[in-house]
Amino acid sequence: MTDPSNSLTPAMPRELVLRVMPMPADANHNGDVFGGWIMAQVDIAGSILPARISKGRVATVAVKEFLFKQPVSIGDLLSFYSQVTRVGRTSITVQVEVVAERNPANPEVVKVTEAQLTYVAIDHQGKPRQFNQTS
Repeated sequence: MTDPSNSLTPAMPRELVLRVMPMPADANHNGDVFGGWIMAQVDIAGSILPARISKGRVATVAVKEFLFKQPVSIGDLLSFYSQVTRVGRTSITVQVEVVAERNPANPEVVKVTEAQLTYVAIDHQGKPRQFNQTS
């Protein structure tokens, strides 16, 4: 029987893991924020819960899906929410949703991006490790 206090599959709700506001240097020639900048922020946000659960280093090993639902503008306040969807022996898959708070005079909140990423726990040599091993 498995000890529930030591379970590798925690029941985790969606959690706010990062909040950031893009600056003019993050914009493309159309004035929208670069998709690559958003992808980098999603990767950072997505790694927070896996690093916490694995109690050590993690590395991105897969991006299964990345959807840009609406453009992001300079001055949007972006909130990144992450939820663990799968925990394996050495890997953790998360769903990341990004919402933008925009137009402070007439506030609106819209989902702008969502992605599914998988991270693997690694040791100091960059080799995969099980979660019960410290890095």
